[in-house]
Amino acid sequence: MGLMWSLSAAPHRRHRRHRAVALGLAGGLSLAALAGCGDDAAENAEDPGSTSSDEASATPSDDAEPSEEASATPTDEPTEETEEPTSTTTVPVYVVGDTPQGQRLFREFRSVEASDPLVAAGEMLTGGSTLDPDYDSLLPTGSFTDVRQGEDGFEVVLEDASWTERPDGMTAAQAALAVQQVVYTLQGVAQERQPLRAFTEDGGEATTLFGVPTANGVKAAPQLQTLGLVNVTMPEEATVVKDSFTATGVASSFEGTVPWEVRSGGEVVQDGFATADGYLDRLYPWSAEVDVSDLDPGTYTFVAMTSDPSGGEGAGPTEDTKTIRVE
Repeated sequence: MGLMWSLSAAPHRRHRRHRAVALGLAGGLSLAALAGCGDDAAENAEDPGSTSSDEASATPSDDAEPSEEASATPTDEPTEETEEPTSTTTVPVYVVGDTPQGQRLFREFRSVEASDPLVAAGEMLTGGSTLDPDYDSLLPTGSFTDVRQGEDGFEVVLEDASWTERPDGMTAAQAALAVQQVVYTLQGVAQERQPLRAFTEDGGEATTLFGVPTANGVKAAPQLQTLGLVNVTMPEEATVVKDSFTATGVASSFEGTVPWEVRSGGEVVQDGFATADGYLDRLYPWSAEVDVSDLDPGTYTFVAMTSDPSGGEGAGPTEDTKTIRVE
């Protein structure tokens, strides 16, 4: 997966992060904490966020109920400052990666304070926070004054008028995808399919966000036009594994076939495939048991990809990669 478009030329932009070829193992969130928000099992074209029985959806439906693991996880140990317990919850945050179809959205699960997860997720989008260095955010560096859910949908409050128009260097397609980052993320956090509107801090009427009109509410765009066609949920970036692990994710791949590989440098040292629950109209969940017991300890790359029925004559498969360490 390639590098993201950068907003470094505009007043409110940040410098682009470069993809590490050989990644050190940064401390990540535990798989147990992240797995709860799930893999969009029952999503469909009209409802991009239904849930499955196995994992809660990243984008919600009217009948979506987060799984037991996806609910807020209390931390009973008091902090030194407040001596009061802190609660956290795991939320999906949609970030951007390169694919053969152009820039698309990918999903990471992040642990945030449960007191206001919508605001926390918004801060990750505008702060460019990602676990995987292959991902980035198209939103400029800064912050929303507020992120909230009202009767008519989600609302982001802008500090001033600077984010109402596209920054220099941002294309119309990138602006639309940046707004979809916000829509998909907030719908995933709240598990409700409501539209997004932007307001200025002075309480003015619904306005534009990066030049995208929001007065009538911006809905989630169709998955197959917006999301990367394969996404790895587990292992998360920099996971340590022993003997074997279960890889999971979502994909829309020809005949539901999701090939996977374990690579050491450019060499494939393990491979196989998973079968997703479907592929024609949306992304479906897949899972695979990966045996690494014969591999030497060290750093490897787990890769899931879409099947390529063109035999290399087309744009090529979409890939999602995660660095793992075998012990």
